[in-house]
Formats: sequence, C-alpha cells, structure tokens
Amino acid sequence: MPLQSDIQLKFLRHSPRDGLSIKNEHHFFTRIHLDPWLCLFILLTACLGLMTLYSASGQNTSMVLKQAMSFGIGFAVMFFLAQIPPKIYQALSPFFYVFGLLCLFAVFAFGEVRLGAKRWIGIPGFGSVQPSEFMKIAMPMAAAWILSRASIPPAMSKIFKALLLTFVSFLLIAKQPDLGTSVLVLASGIFILFLSGLSWKLIGSATAFISIIIPMLWEFLLHDYQKTRVLTLFNPEADALGAGWNIIQSKIAIGSGGFFGKGYLNGTQSHLHFLPEGHTDFIIAAFSEEFGLMGIIILFSLYLSIILRTLQISMQSFHHYGKLLAGGLVLSFFVYIFVNAGMVSGILPVTGIPLPFMSYGGTAIITLMASFGIVMSIYTHK
Repeated sequence: MPLQSDIQLKFLRHSPRDGLSIKNEHHFFTRIHLDPWLCLFILLTACLGLMTLYSASGQNTSMVLKQAMSFGIGFAVMFFLAQIPPKIYQALSPFFYVFGLLCLFAVFAFGEVRLGAKRWIGIPGFGSVQPSEFMKIAMPMAAAWILSRASIPPAMSKIFKALLLTFVSFLLIAKQPDLGTSVLVLASGIFILFLSGLSWKLIGSATAFISIIIPMLWEFLLHDYQKTRVLTLFNPEADALGAGWNIIQSKIAIGSGGFFGKGYLNGTQSHLHFLPEGHTDFIIAAFSEEFGLMGIIILFSLYLSIILRTLQISMQSFHHYGKLLAGGLVLSFFVYIFVNAGMVSGILPVTGIPLPFMSYGGTAIITLMASFGIVMSIYTHK
C-alpha cells in the first residue's frame, strides 16, 4: 500500500486549485454557488415527477400543486444551503448530530402515533416534523466530520466512533418503527466509511459480522408486519388478496406497459385503484404502465446523470470532508432509488421508501434538495 504522503500528493494533483477557478470566477452560476448541470437534471426529474403525479393521483390538481410548492421550498432551501461554505458545515456537524439524536429521543417521549408508528413530533402552529428525515443529512455529516480528521486509511478508533454514531441512529429510527429510513441512515454511514479508505480485510470482516447478527435483528428488531413483508417477497401468491396484493398488482402494472407504454393518462392499474399507493411508494409502477420501458430508461438516465455528476463533484473536491460528505450523500441517493425500484419490481421487501423526486411527499423532497444544496456548496466553494 502506498505511503500516506504519496496518497495525499496524488490526491492534491487530481484536486482543483483555487487558481484553476480564476477564469470562471465571474461565471453566473459560480457567483450564486449553484452547479448548472445538477440543477438541470434535478429540474427535469421534478417536472417528470409532477407530470406522473397528476396521472397517478387521478388528476388531482390540489395534490400536484402541493407537490409543486414542496419543490419550490426545496429549491429555495437548496439555494440557501449552497451559499454556506463547507467549513461551516464541518464545524457544525457534531452539533447537528446531537440535535438529531435529541429529536429522536423526543419522539419516544411525546411523539405522535400514526398507523402504529411513532415517528412524528407535533409543533403548535407549524404541524408535524419527522426527525428521522433530518438524520439522513446529520448522520453522514457526523461520519464525514470524524473520518475527515483521520489518516488514510483511518485508525480503528475513528472507525469505531463512526460505527457507533451510525448504529445508534439506525437503532433509534428502526424502533419507531421505520425500517426504510433506518436502512438509508445506516447506508450513509457505511458508504462514508468505505470512501474513507477502509482495507478490504476490514470490509470482509464487517460483512461476516453482519451476516452473523442478521438472525438476531430478525428476532429482536423486526416487528411482525415487517417479517411478513420479507416472507411475502418469496411467495406473494400465498396471500394474493392480503400481504401479496401490492407486489402482484405492481408487477402487473409494470408488465402491461410493454416497450412504449399505454400512453399518458391511460394507465388502468392506478386509475382503477388496483395499484395501492400509486402516487407515493408505487409511483414507478404507474409510470412504467403509461410510458413503458422507454420511459423507465429516460427516468433512470436522469437519475444516473444526477449520481455521476455528484460523484464527479465529490472526486474533484479539494477538501477531504467535502469529498466524503458528497460521496456519502449521493450513494444514499442511489440506495433510495435501488430500494424503491427493487421493492416495486418484487426483488426486495416492501419498506415504504419513496422514489426520489417522483413520489408524493413534501418532507422527503425538501430533505433531498437540502442534501444537494450542501453538495453544490462543496463544489462552488473552492
């Protein structure tokens, strides 16, 4: 393995210098700290999401307007966060994490119960907030803060601290219960550990350890309905009118779309209410029915463009904290897409994770836009 100094010199050679950005210092997007390509890809995906929501919701204009308002708020949050230099995020990372933990504990103390889950805190005059959404950003910020101050590869003490912060957040969110969000938070911490330069020996040991504790998590962490979702994955026809209904109808919608789809507003599974949650968790099934394989290729091309552009920003970051944070956030974004698409197509259990920029829901959109605002801050503040 190369010496640490050699790695750092190689890193510096491939990182942008302040001098390299002189010719672009008067560029409009540079002045307002936004990346035009990332903004374009996000805007196109948002427009596609609003168009799909209009059809999947039964042409409910009120729902579409609320979603458009959420996008407006999200873009404003993204713009605001992009103006803040990354060094401020780095300094505030531990405080954000502690605040998020306190909010998670507050959920257990006086949170609101909805559909058997205790995930929300009511704020008089404002509504309800879901602290686990905040941890989607606070957790990777804290992990990047710890590991950016470590050597390459990081010492075991730093790895242990990052793992401790990750698993505490994971367990608190999973006990609400909210398995989908807890998996995203766990993934963000694991990805940042991976990007920090862990040896393959440690990665292999961690994989073996996780495989050992999976039976314990099944027995003591998962609720009965979550176990049912996992078992239904292997044989949804065993309870076709109950637990297997969602997966069966989703696969029917996807398959019936064919190559070019049935046409916009012509989907039957969602419009005739065979497809449950067609405007939220299963919106990709409604989209596939109307636009077919070609529509899925276009949607996934937009997602791939967002991921590749953000990875490029991560690789070009001069600051180690920014490199880790941008990489962790975009890989978490990838997990968002992978888990939702896998759930809808029947290769993963139903977890309730929405499809980014497509599913109806304001909190998830604003959280995602906030994370990309931080990514743009990392890119534009040299």
